[in-house]
Amino acid sequence: MCGRFTLFTEFEKIINRFDIQASIDGEQYSFNYNVAPSHSVLSVISDGNVNRLGYLRWGLIPSWAKDMKIGYKMINARAETLTDKPSYRNAFKKRRCLILADSFYEWQKSPDRKIPMRIKLKNDEPFGMAGLWESWKSPSGDTIYSCSVITTKPNELMEPIHDRMPVILNPDDEKYWLDPTNENTTELSKLLKPFDYKMMEAFEVSNDVNSVKNNSIHLTQRVC
Repeated sequence: MCGRFTLFTEFEKIINRFDIQASIDGEQYSFNYNVAPSHSVLSVISDGNVNRLGYLRWGLIPSWAKDMKIGYKMINARAETLTDKPSYRNAFKKRRCLILADSFYEWQKSPDRKIPMRIKLKNDEPFGMAGLWESWKSPSGDTIYSCSVITTKPNELMEPIHDRMPVILNPDDEKYWLDPTNENTTELSKLLKPFDYKMMEAFEVSNDVNSVKNNSIHLTQRVC
């Protein structure tokens, strides 16, 4: 599962790293040290030529849904069952995105408590988590654009921490993933694998991260 993450990379670095040609105003962007479900998450969608940067609501709402509350149950999509689930099948073929982060949190079980862990790349670079997006029209006529993070089995780093992890795409695979004309789900599925554990690190952080009300840089710092 992926239920919390961070993004506090400088805006210009994001623009350059993800080859963004169309984006939100930089003033709309703010650092978030405790991103949670239902938050607006910075994401990349492509029209085949241009990478567009914008916000999606975290928690996918299928186009056929009668109530947006279903999104709270759909923050993650399992890579192994994307083609089986009606909620995700069509989006997997036609509406893929990158959900941007620079680390994520997971809670490691111990005999007496759950230990909050922060997991990131060793080089501190931002990364794109494989995602799916949908548009949903509310009864009042408002359109909501929402997304799910795709998860996969854990790599060697994550195995002692949790039995799932977000799919972090290799930068070389991002263009292929984002291409909306690509509907080859067999080949796309091959990208949905655990990221190289040798490029990642994990460490304990403050219990303050347990509450979504807390959102400051101290949440990201290693507990000695």
